[in-house]
Amino acid sequence: MPAIGSSSEFDLLLACCADPCGDEHGERIRKILSRPLDWERILRLVDHHRVVPQVYGELSALSRLVPVQHLNALRLRYEDNARKTLWFTGELVRIVGHLESMGIKAMPYKGPVLAETLYGEVTRRQFGDLDILILPTDVLKAKAALHDLGYKPAIALAARHETAYVKTGYEYSFSAAHGSNLLELQWRILPRFYSIDFDVVDFFERSDEIVVGGRQMRTMRAEDLLLVLCVHAAKHLWVQLSWLCDIAQLVKTRQLDWNAIHYEARHFGIERIVSLNLLLAQKLLASQLHSSRQTWTFQKDPSTDVLDEILRIIERGAPYDTELLSYFRLMMRLRERWRDRARFLWRLTITPSVSEWSAIQLPRHLQPLYRLLRLSRLAKRLASAR
Repeated sequence: MPAIGSSSEFDLLLACCADPCGDEHGERIRKILSRPLDWERILRLVDHHRVVPQVYGELSALSRLVPVQHLNALRLRYEDNARKTLWFTGELVRIVGHLESMGIKAMPYKGPVLAETLYGEVTRRQFGDLDILILPTDVLKAKAALHDLGYKPAIALAARHETAYVKTGYEYSFSAAHGSNLLELQWRILPRFYSIDFDVVDFFERSDEIVVGGRQMRTMRAEDLLLVLCVHAAKHLWVQLSWLCDIAQLVKTRQLDWNAIHYEARHFGIERIVSLNLLLAQKLLASQLHSSRQTWTFQKDPSTDVLDEILRIIERGAPYDTELLSYFRLMMRLRERWRDRARFLWRLTITPSVSEWSAIQLPRHLQPLYRLLRLSRLAKRLASAR
């Protein structure tokens, strides 16, 4: 596979994360290692893209070609990640056990569960928090249950506002003694304004089960998981290569019902988003997705300029400011239906966020004014971000 850009350091990252098909895979990595490389930049890219397990796994097998000090730096990152993932796994077992003992249905779908599902081992994927999906009707009960375990929400809302927030919001972040933002409790997959309204109840009804840390847990069926991973990567503009690694691994290791995926993607208006994820995985990671593309004839392939723009964002290896007007324009271009674009803009404008709920405490009968506050704050942010 030819290099995507002009950066040998990024090419090395791609080679280490690519589908290892045949002897050409190892030869590609050896050729890149023979070039002059900025190893400090490689380490920065590895950290940013959260692909320590993949890169260390490949380079440790070619240790004689890697400078000792930099291989040691990768090894320390790998060991640190392994310790963190094992701690998170134990914590997930504790949290899910407590929630279910309180009669609360819980579905972890990233973190240790995704690592076990895709790679068969929690230490083979890099993550820094836990994501647990619950039913909207269980949000307040789950908050109380997590308080019993020492977790505190990142925001504190008055009781009169909390019910309204559950209707328009999508998650609570929690911190504990071990650190901040360790847990995200979600009752939607995305903020409401993105206008991709997955039905969480459906996810629970057709969920699978998996054993993680010795405990049986619910997890998303593979087809739902693919759609969720695709929209999550798109929401963040694919700034982390690890998300494409997960999608490629899911397609490679699971027998997917592509007719069901196509139906759901068309229903939610995300055919272009799914198509773009598969194209990126194929282009960057040499993923063998030919059979899926034969089964699913993409009618909403993204234009070349969108694909090129996303490739530049990924290769840059830096965060993307989601307050910029350019971000919202790109979100619009990722949707294939005009009605979804219009609904995105409308909801973005009028749906209060955590910032609005936290900025001022209005009495219940004045809560519709939060929409005006949202409009005012959004206009100021966009004007200053230009």
